[in-house]
Amino acid sequence: MKLISWNVNGLRACMNKGFQDFFDSENADVFCIQETKMQPNQANFNFPYYFNFWNSAIKKGYSGTLILTKQKPLNVSYGIGIERHDNEGRVIALEFEKFILVNVYTPNSQRELTRLDYRMEWEDDFREFLASLKKTYSKSVIVCGDLNVAHKEIDLKNPKQNIKNAGFTKEEREKFSTLLDSGFIDSFRLFYPTKEEAYTWWSYMANSRARNIGWRIDYFLLSSEFSPHLKSATIYSDIYGSDHCPVGIELAL
Repeated sequence: MKLISWNVNGLRACMNKGFQDFFDSENADVFCIQETKMQPNQANFNFPYYFNFWNSAIKKGYSGTLILTKQKPLNVSYGIGIERHDNEGRVIALEFEKFILVNVYTPNSQRELTRLDYRMEWEDDFREFLASLKKTYSKSVIVCGDLNVAHKEIDLKNPKQNIKNAGFTKEEREKFSTLLDSGFIDSFRLFYPTKEEAYTWWSYMANSRARNIGWRIDYFLLSSEFSPHLKSATIYSDIYGSDHCPVGIELAL
């Protein structure tokens, strides 16, 4: 089973930059998208043979998530059940036979960390939400998406210069460690624990992508006990169309 996740930074824009070609060529069983920046009724495209589940922000042209899946899920939920978190279209959860899949677009702490306090609340509430899913359904959980944090120094090009910047603060990195300690594994690091310069996001500034001055902030996390099903983890760094590239995993079920 192949699962792919991609922050497309505007799905309509990405459709004009090769999204459909990548989507068709990979033929994934499940495709999770973040930052759709649109409402479903604005789509002038469709994805035959896929069930589609949208969670759009109330604010138009902002945030938003989408899951496309060949297999019909047993259950679908939107948001994490807390009103102050659930108006930006950041979470979709699907129940399948063997696992729960959660597509997430984590809030950015913003320049000068104006949203860091909110981000800390989000982290705790989202972690509790994942724990409640696992308990409610008695199934392993897979989390994918743009988690807006580079976990360790190996996960970005210039760690020393970014130590107090959004996405690499001590607070955000500690919350990510806490999430992993609650029973998750970072699928990419399971296969490539010491691989350097493996990034998923590059600023549009200063020719960053061509110079590979990037960050790894897009992930597939899996409940630890589910790791024997993990066959591979991939960063599609040669795929353009967004300031992020897609990431993916393959499962043997």
